Formats: sequence, C-alpha cells, structure tokens
Amino acid sequence: MTNLEKYYNKFHEEHRLTTRHGTVEFLTTLHYIEEVARTIPVIASDSVAIHTPESIKIADIGAGTGRYSVELCHRGYDVTAVELVPHNLEILRSKHENIKTWQGDARDLHFLDDGVFDITLLFGPLYHLHGDEEKLKALAEAKRITKKDGYILVAYVMNDYSVLQYCFKEHHWKEACDKGGLTPDFHTVCDENELYDYVRLEDIDRLNKAAGLERVKIISADGAADYMRRELNEMSEEEFEAFCKYQLAVCERPELVGAGSHVVDMCKAAGGRCSIANR
Repeated sequence: MTNLEKYYNKFHEEHRLTTRHGTVEFLTTLHYIEEVARTIPVIASDSVAIHTPESIKIADIGAGTGRYSVELCHRGYDVTAVELVPHNLEILRSKHENIKTWQGDARDLHFLDDGVFDITLLFGPLYHLHGDEEKLKALAEAKRITKKDGYILVAYVMNDYSVLQYCFKEHHWKEACDKGGLTPDFHTVCDENELYDYVRLEDIDRLNKAAGLERVKIISADGAADYMRRELNEMSEEEFEAFCKYQLAVCERPELVGAGSHVVDMCKAAGGRCSIANR
C-alpha cells in the first residue's frame, strides 16, 4: 500500500468539503464548472445548439469519494470518475449507480478514449505528483481525453499557504529550514516521500506552457476560508452566506488568487476557442 493510499484510508476527504471552509471551496468551484458548462454547445438533431447537462460529458480525474462527481451527476451531467485509491472508489461507487467509475492513475488513462469529454477535472492529482515531469504526464492525459474545444480545470495547492500555516502559524519554520525544505525565497522543497507538492503561480504558468494549455481564467477556490476556519464556524447562517457571496465576488482578483490554499486553473488546449475569459 502506498503512502497516498494509507493517507486517504484515514483522511476524511468527504468531511473536509462539508466543513464550512470546505463548503466555500466546493460552492465556488461548482459555480465555475457550471459557468464553463454553459458555454458548451451541443448540436441537436435539428441543427440547433442547445445547452443541457445530460449532453455534457465530464471526467472527474482523482475523484476521491465523489463529492464533485455525485453532485454533478445529480445536476444531470454525464460523469465518468477515475480514482486511484480503492477505499475512496468503494465509497464513491456506493453513492450513485449512474456514475461510470474506473480505478486508475491520472498519469495513465489508457482506458479512456481520445477527445471524449467536454470538461475534464483534475481536482487532486497535481497536489500529490512531484516535479514537472510527473505533473505534465497528468496534464497530457487530461488534454488527450478532452475534446478540442473542451475545458480542463486543474486544482493546485499553493506554496505560500503552506509556508504561512505550517512554518509560521504551526511554528515549524526552523525545522523546515534545517531539513532543506525551504529555499531562500521561501519556496517549499518537497521530496517524493511527502504527500503534497506546493506551487506558486509562476510554476503553474510554466506547466501550462510545457503542456500546450491556454488559460481561460484562474481563481482562488477558497480565498481566505482556510485561514478563517474558527471565524467561519462562529458565523451565523446569514453571515456565512454573505461570506460565500464575497468569495465569489473576489475569487478572480489577481491580488488574491495565489494567497489562498487552492487555485483552480481553467484551461483549453492552446489555440482552442475561448468563450468565458472576459465574461
């Protein structure tokens, strides 16, 4: 059993996305999945372009226990889920019989055909793949299975959230420095034995260029929520609803994008038609 499997056998990913800070991330990300989906025309038999969820194919690569897959399936989308960890996949399969599921690695999706999906989600695999080479394998596979004018949405976990939380808030700065875990400019250095690999915006830009992906939008999926767990839990329902509206209003602001714990990068294959960048 790999370290990743051991981790997810114990870590309750489903619970994370139902906490208040996780709910902020979940609702923000769903909003943008649906924004992307509304731009995908499907030609009906009478040659009229229509937008219906059931006609849109979504691949959820690294689906975990199915938080996004199940919700998207409930909303009518045609969902295929791929998950590496058997424990997670078992939970996912118990939730919704209409989701097509595969056990597999984001770097090798040979069981999925080329150019099938309108939207491909990579929400998790790039947290755990170390170095550009391994990340690019996953991006290349996502690009391969996505239609020419489809979208690839990629989640990353951010470097400076890790530095602020782990090194300073949790007082591990000296320990991280002593073991070579930080560069002089405070970029984390993670070896393959560690579960997460953290990035900055320039790292994502470099990966997109190497993978032949063109950014449509990039958002901070959770904004300040991960820094404000206690405060969010103390809010009234009305206050929390207002915070979620605030997050949606500011999540594209460039001065905030890299400051949260996660970003979602919305991309197309380079040269692909772009419909939502300036909306």
